[in-house]
Amino acid sequence: MQKLRTRYAPSPTGYLHVGGARTALYNLLLARRSGGQFLLRIEDTDRRRHDESAVQKIVSDLRWLGIEWDEGVEVGGPYGPYRQSERLDIYSDCVRRLLEAGKAYYAFDTPEELEAMRRQAAAQKRDFRYPRPASLPTSVDVQVARKAGRPVVVRFCCPCRDVTIYDEAFGEVTMPASEAEDFVIQKDDGYPTFYLANVVDDAMMQIDLVMRGQEFLGQTWRQVLLREALDLPEPRYAHLPLITDMQGRKLSKREGDVDVHAFRQAGYLPEALLNFIALLGWAPGGDREKLTLTEMVELFSIDRIGKTNAKFDRAKLLAFNTDAVAAAAPQRLLAGLKDFLSLNDTPIPRDDDGLLRRLLAANKGFRTFADIVAKAAVLFVPDGQFQYDPEAVGKVLLRNDGQGLSVLRAVRGRLAECRWTEADLEALIKTFCQASGLSLGKVAQPIRVAVTGRTVSPAIFDTLVILGRDRTLSRIDRCLSACGQA
Repeated sequence: MQKLRTRYAPSPTGYLHVGGARTALYNLLLARRSGGQFLLRIEDTDRRRHDESAVQKIVSDLRWLGIEWDEGVEVGGPYGPYRQSERLDIYSDCVRRLLEAGKAYYAFDTPEELEAMRRQAAAQKRDFRYPRPASLPTSVDVQVARKAGRPVVVRFCCPCRDVTIYDEAFGEVTMPASEAEDFVIQKDDGYPTFYLANVVDDAMMQIDLVMRGQEFLGQTWRQVLLREALDLPEPRYAHLPLITDMQGRKLSKREGDVDVHAFRQAGYLPEALLNFIALLGWAPGGDREKLTLTEMVELFSIDRIGKTNAKFDRAKLLAFNTDAVAAAAPQRLLAGLKDFLSLNDTPIPRDDDGLLRRLLAANKGFRTFADIVAKAAVLFVPDGQFQYDPEAVGKVLLRNDGQGLSVLRAVRGRLAECRWTEADLEALIKTFCQASGLSLGKVAQPIRVAVTGRTVSPAIFDTLVILGRDRTLSRIDRCLSACGQA
């Protein structure tokens, strides 16, 4: 296999979208399998949408997933700088060459004038195509326009011919001449548009294969023509199918939780999310689904990328994560839980490894780290600041003439005299059950409701050990007082 140089080139406008993560992953897999290099470039020429904080968000999310790059931002390399905002002189020189060759020209239309042209085209029931002037503006015309406060952009002279590209995922795709128009390559602020900067950087950074989302396929003809005009080499192309929700609608950043960071903050393991993302449009063969990154590298190939849209099945992702949690080593789960706690405001201490290991063991079978917080956070709030669930109190403590309260009063005294270890507490409660003829649930549940306010918590013996004797008794007393049984 030819060694390939691939790249992921996000625009920093927010957190990393799962679609962008898939693009980065596939490019990484292809580069690794071919023995080539994977590059991370930041395309930050759209200054109106640019969010500088998003650069670090993207970098952090990629690294959390386990996606590392050989060249690019924060790594360096021989073809830098790797931020487009630091390469403006390069783009300006290319624009100058196109202008001098008569392959580009200045334009001075205001947004209002352009909108009027579009309205006129719509009224005439035709698609809008920017009308190239009969004689191209001169440098004097540019000076006059700037003095008048008009926007000055540069448009590419688009040849009027069909443009056909070969895409390794979708086959031949043709843009007919009737759809061609003179598009902008340099904006009024002096920054290049995506079309120009992307073409120049891919050539100068020696990118062999451009793999990106299907939404870019319809723009590729512009880049083909620009490469021809600048005498730049043409890379191979592979566009990826769209990712939709289960109803077939395109995943939108407006939903929020389609960002990698949202799943990280929700308590997913990165290896589970990465495994799930890998299968959004790619089939490794042999009905295999559970894969490590190393196995993905060994199996990945473009010919197994599908042409149909990939559906983002959240239930399947949750199942992947549940299985990954069950298979993970204790130390891996500890690291994951600590990362989760660092991103969320919870009362659970983040730096007590012994306590966190106990919480992990006590919540065996959890699906995401958020499940642990849902069950155990109440154990770490001040004793008087959690609420009692009226339904739990009625069902567990007050039903059958207050049987649960009677159990609670009786067991409270024994708990006060017990050594506070898991083994001693277990022996005490089981002895109490035998003496009273009650099942463990009939004794454990009243205690659980008393100390947590709910019917769900970690295993009762873990719950009591984590709370400690004094806090357990204090919470029981508070419950009995609230029920009028002090």
